[in-house]
Amino acid sequence: MTTKNIEGKVAIVTGAGRGLGREEAMQLARQGARVIISDIDLPDAKEAAYQTVEDIKAFGGEATVVLGDCADSKDAENLMAKTIETYGDMNIMVNNAGFCRDKTIFSMSDDEFDSVVRVHLRGHFVNIRNATAYWRGKAKADGGVYGRLISTSSEAMLFGSAGQPNYAAAKAGITAMTMGAAQLMAKYGICCNVIMPRGRTAMTDQGITAEIFKKPEDGFDVFDPANVAPLVGYLASPESQMVMGEVFVVWGTRVNIVQRPSLDVFYDNPEGQQKWTVEGLHNSLGDYFTADHTPVLDGFSVPPQ
Repeated sequence: MTTKNIEGKVAIVTGAGRGLGREEAMQLARQGARVIISDIDLPDAKEAAYQTVEDIKAFGGEATVVLGDCADSKDAENLMAKTIETYGDMNIMVNNAGFCRDKTIFSMSDDEFDSVVRVHLRGHFVNIRNATAYWRGKAKADGGVYGRLISTSSEAMLFGSAGQPNYAAAKAGITAMTMGAAQLMAKYGICCNVIMPRGRTAMTDQGITAEIFKKPEDGFDVFDPANVAPLVGYLASPESQMVMGEVFVVWGTRVNIVQRPSLDVFYDNPEGQQKWTVEGLHNSLGDYFTADHTPVLDGFSVPPQ
């Protein structure tokens, strides 16, 4: 049984017609939230969005569709306006919408780069801007506000992705932008966090990832996107009030808390307070980057050539 710990709260989930977004919207509705199902105004996406609403209503939940382009400023403003007009408030923003156009960097066109960065990074930006501005205004006017921001990044930003320079760059930007928002909004009690989900979606059901994320014939389905939704439900809840500026990798039965990069490996110039020389750098760094050093590329150990 799902605890209705956000009953009456209002949530927006972008890209909520299918995949991860749909599961996240269903999870929040089961916890009692009134959910705005946001998706692009294209036939398949539109049909899926309305189906998600029907599925939520079937178990007694409340949901409404607002169609539009998540990265378009006017559509994003309309999304906020319609949400407040419909439900009178906005408490939870889950930015999920995205798509892929995979190519290696030497084969990628300007449009293939720009379009993916636009939907992912700009799509997060315009909605984060609107949500944080609304919460800040409400906090100043009312003296208190309930707000939860959940951004969707990817492990591609941690390890790079040889066939996704556009996607990996956008996801790195999303993480950095959300960390900045977390610092800014903490004083208002707003919790901003990032998830990096592994799930079988339209984006993973193609190319080399299709086999990795293939649904098993029996047993536990590790990459079922429904496995990701409870973490979103937790981060949207009052119980997560101490969770701010964190990054989580989530899939199957596991949640990893991503640690910030450390600066614990360093070398000072042995010549003292003076500029490094190339030779001096080689003498120092060469002790670290020896033939025994194994680079980590794309998340896998690669032997030196």
